[in-house]
Amino acid sequence: MGHDAGAKSPVQRGDIAPRISVDAIDAWKPTTMSEIISQFVLFFAVIDPIGTVPVFLAVTRQYDHKARRKIALKATLVSALVLLFFVAAGEVILTAMDISLSAFQIAGGIVLFLFALSMIFGESKPEEELKLASSAGETAVFPLAVPSIASPGAMLAAVLLTKNDSYDFLEQAWTTASMLLVLLIAFLFMLAANRISRLIGNSGASIVSRVMGLILASVAVSSVLAGIVEYFGL
Repeated sequence: MGHDAGAKSPVQRGDIAPRISVDAIDAWKPTTMSEIISQFVLFFAVIDPIGTVPVFLAVTRQYDHKARRKIALKATLVSALVLLFFVAAGEVILTAMDISLSAFQIAGGIVLFLFALSMIFGESKPEEELKLASSAGETAVFPLAVPSIASPGAMLAAVLLTKNDSYDFLEQAWTTASMLLVLLIAFLFMLAANRISRLIGNSGASIVSRVMGLILASVAVSSVLAGIVEYFGL
């Protein structure tokens, strides 16, 4: 049998390794990217950067441009610390209280659904929190950071999307990055609040908030159904 010593095997030529790498990447992209996008949309819905614009304008109406930038930065940092706390310690607190994550997921989904209904049928986020701004003192922490940016829905989402038994460290890191990206968008929207307000007005922000509420309602129903399946082992 003639064997060409100079001929390279498929592995040596690199025919197999590149094909495996490409296949692995192709298999990775759809699932991971779709999850990242869905988590980004969820955080965008519960944080609602556009709905924060009228609240920010009301809270900072008597300040100059430099002071507004400081307030926007402080509100973003405070809300980020609050949400990161729930990412890091939310599940630990639940475990210490002997509350299963599936039960929390069901309860959280119900709360998110009620939160979404209030966004759709009740006062929209801008309308409700503008009242808080006028009655609670104009600070970057309340009502701007909490509950406008770091809303109850955002806190619940931060816990549910970083469950240790469902998501590994890398997936939790992607989730945290998506959350921080939405906070960055909220910060940029606050910096451009005057332009956005002139463009869409309070009524436009209310419409966007209600659309976000509709998206959030569908996410909440999915969360409840997934929690029921996990809790009862269906």
